[in-house]
Amino acid sequence: MDLKSLTLAVDQLAKEKGFSPEKIIEIIEQSLAAAYKKDYGEKGEFIKAKFDSVTGQADFWQVKKVVNKDMIYSEKEIEEGKNISEENEENKKIMFSLRKHIMLKDAKKINSKIKVEEEVDILLESKTEFGRIAAQTAKQVIMQRIREAEKEAILEEYKEKEGEILSGIVQRIEGQNVLINIGKTLGILTRSEQISGEFYKPGQRLRVYLLEVERTSKGPKIFLSRSYPKLVSKLFELEVPEIAEGSIKIRSIAREAGSRTKIAVESIDENIDPIGAAVGQRGTRVQVIINELGGEKIDIIQYSEDPKEYITNSLNPAKIVEIKILPKNKALAIVPEDQLSLAIGRNGQNVRLAAKLTGWKIDVRQPGTEREETEEEIKKEVKKVKKKPKKKSKKTITKKTKKKSK
Repeated sequence: MDLKSLTLAVDQLAKEKGFSPEKIIEIIEQSLAAAYKKDYGEKGEFIKAKFDSVTGQADFWQVKKVVNKDMIYSEKEIEEGKNISEENEENKKIMFSLRKHIMLKDAKKINSKIKVEEEVDILLESKTEFGRIAAQTAKQVIMQRIREAEKEAILEEYKEKEGEILSGIVQRIEGQNVLINIGKTLGILTRSEQISGEFYKPGQRLRVYLLEVERTSKGPKIFLSRSYPKLVSKLFELEVPEIAEGSIKIRSIAREAGSRTKIAVESIDENIDPIGAAVGQRGTRVQVIINELGGEKIDIIQYSEDPKEYITNSLNPAKIVEIKILPKNKALAIVPEDQLSLAIGRNGQNVRLAAKLTGWKIDVRQPGTEREETEEEIKKEVKKVKKKPKKKSKKTITKKTKKKSK
């Protein structure tokens, strides 16, 4: 086996995969150790190799654990055969093996500072010629380690990208899941993370939100999303420089994927109009995002610290007469009769998204009906009080018992 040609082959393969030089040498050393053990070692031995990529030379060591008499079974214990095993967890004793262990006094001859339970390296005769089977073993180790290193590199790379937007191409559709090529691997777009009513076909280019990277025995699993609310905020960061720079902040977002999104923005710089910047000249910026989301409607509203103003803005495009703040984080929105359906929205969507956006429980009423609402609330509270059983005093209990006795 020509070690220099092996280095060049692995080096070329590693460059394609994007590994570091240190990782290449580590893989070569592991493969050489496996080949050496196959041709010159024995079963149970632990061999390690050190490879010089400049000279193409390799050195080999046998690694042994340092033990003393207290750590190993005596001949008497072995003869009795009670609870004897190579590694006994209960008494922490071991079966001594020359292939794995070395006594402390012998280890001191190699390294005077060595201690019990440490490992000692015993230099072996260097070898450069390996048989066909050993070479095949080395090749298998190399391929296995490269696959493992590749999986680990993908895991680390995409783990750092969690919470970011990626651009991908639909590779194939398996059942209800869509597999998307995101560069070095495939991401999974599950049914629950797809936009309702959106159809996918192979070759289609999409922007997706990297939801989570999970480590599995078969390699990293990358879960993507098209319905997650932060996908919209990340798209705004890409399209609106003021948001990316921090001049405008996205305070809150409420989304029903595929239908409608409400997003609350606030300007840190007084000279910047947050809504105008987010919409863009003639709506160019927001239109790019709407097209990316398949025509999903987007309402951009002004954030406010004043709950009344914030709730009023959140119910846009409906015109609000008055906002009444009620106990228990409730709010009553008074709207004209002709604006009632607009404020509530189709199937209650507008008021539902406004509630999610602001964090307030919003009820929409016409002028004159708000009193009925407050009266109903009072009646409910009174009923609750009446339903509560009255606690009987000790006096009434004693009087009842006396009557019974008479």
